Amino acid sequence: MCSILGIFGLQAGDNGPALRRLALELSQRQRHRGPDWSGVHADDGAILVHERLAIVDPAGGAQPIRSADGELVLAVNGEIYNHRELEQALTTAYTFQTGSDCEIINALYRECGAEGVARLNGIFAFALWDRAHRRFIIARDPIGVCPLYWGHDREGRLCVASEMKALVGICADLSAFPPGHVYDSASGALVRYYIKPWREHDVTEGVSVPAPDLRAAFEAAVHRQMMTDVPYGVLLSGGLDSSLVAACAARFARRRVEEDDASEAWWPRLHSFAIGLEGSPDLAAAEIAAKSLGTVHHGFRYTFEEGLDALPEVIRHVETYDVTTIRASTPMYLLGRRIKAMGVKMVLSGEGSDEIFGGYLYFHKAPNAREFHAETVRKLDALHLYDCARANKSMMAWGVEARVPFLDLEFLDVAMRMDAKFKMAGNGRIEKAILREAFEGALPEEILWRQKEQFSDGVGYGWIDGLKAHAEAQVSDREFAAAAKRFPINPPATKEAYFYRSLFEQHFPGDACAQTIPGGKSIACSSAAAIAWDPAFANAADPSGRAVAGVHLAANG
Repeated sequence: MCSILGIFGLQAGDNGPALRRLALELSQRQRHRGPDWSGVHADDGAILVHERLAIVDPAGGAQPIRSADGELVLAVNGEIYNHRELEQALTTAYTFQTGSDCEIINALYRECGAEGVARLNGIFAFALWDRAHRRFIIARDPIGVCPLYWGHDREGRLCVASEMKALVGICADLSAFPPGHVYDSASGALVRYYIKPWREHDVTEGVSVPAPDLRAAFEAAVHRQMMTDVPYGVLLSGGLDSSLVAACAARFARRRVEEDDASEAWWPRLHSFAIGLEGSPDLAAAEIAAKSLGTVHHGFRYTFEEGLDALPEVIRHVETYDVTTIRASTPMYLLGRRIKAMGVKMVLSGEGSDEIFGGYLYFHKAPNAREFHAETVRKLDALHLYDCARANKSMMAWGVEARVPFLDLEFLDVAMRMDAKFKMAGNGRIEKAILREAFEGALPEEILWRQKEQFSDGVGYGWIDGLKAHAEAQVSDREFAAAAKRFPINPPATKEAYFYRSLFEQHFPGDACAQTIPGGKSIACSSAAAIAWDPAFANAADPSGRAVAGVHLAANG
């Protein structure tokens, strides 16, 4: 992954050299995302700046990518997993200039315009400048794995950047670019290109997916996302999701060694990484999973004080004041630094499974399959604001790319077309049982059937408890009583939330920044709508999974 920054709508009277310098200065704010090289394109209509993290074709593939005739200029943050299939299916001649998987975007634009975005299977945010027609395209992947923000400067020029910090102080109307959408300057319209029938429960009713098909689809997703020319690894918390990713990746890594396939990545030994406080449930479980899978495992420990020290930088990098996201981002941020120090540039991660299969513990309270399914769709729609932002920005703070096989678009179509009645938990049935059953034998039983732990819980229960105690000491009762006056947008409901909000405001002042973060009540990562599933949820103020009384085993003990 990388970072992009674009300024569009330059006019004859604009000071081009000054704007170019400004664009470079703004792009430096997000250079942590692309420490390997910087590229810039500037002409009388647009400026594109790219900070590169070289994953595929590291010796070439520099950006912005220009077509052979120089008329198309492309800056991309992301990976296109089906680029070879798309290249083979092209009917319009295009001469590729690099070995980058992302250059297929230029070729698709030549062939079918902005509509080509819908054919991509990958994680991406890009800006494409068509010099000949003075037309530009901006698009973001369907789930929003890659971050993207946009707004207008005081002269009305449209600005776009990978992270919000690059546009703070420049765009008063700063906002997140919506996932699954494409903006075409030729029409001036923002269009949703990712529309799936499975969003409606009626379409899924009665549809089952045999366990072997579900397993094969996920294995294929992991294999696609192992596309890399640099050292890679897996995040392994010891929970079901990361362990399944690791199990699939370990099998393909072993195959590379056995077949000595020179066309595959040159990093066949699979390294796994975990982090937690001393005594962390995740660290213990990760050791079991890693030993079973044969990965080269690295379990790191951090202290509460180290996590507390990192909080201001975590909030600056992840660009949020959401309580659960910050709790989970901090250990992930610390882990990213350790991974970077070991020379690894890409990791596979387990985000997305809980949204697809209803893995959060509050799903035990879903009243029926229709409500269960509707909540999974709501969770997927909001994922870019929570776990995707956490995984992407926590890792990219150190120039490490996180890929998420559960959110592979082909796998998503398989898993989401299933009737939610087959996914439901409760009455003695554990969450994500359908997924566990599909992978019977792939993991030790104590890992395959381990109960869901939110990452912020799994690193050690003392982490959350310590954060609450610290916030209680930092925020006075008087300050908290006036929270709604100081923060009228999404007023913090707890002193911990107030503490994070104060840190956020230092880096991201103003209403526009505050409005990029959603508000509302949540229980164990639920949407606001799911609060109605259990009367006890209405009085729960903490989003931890331990708050689901009667379900979370550690809380019940």
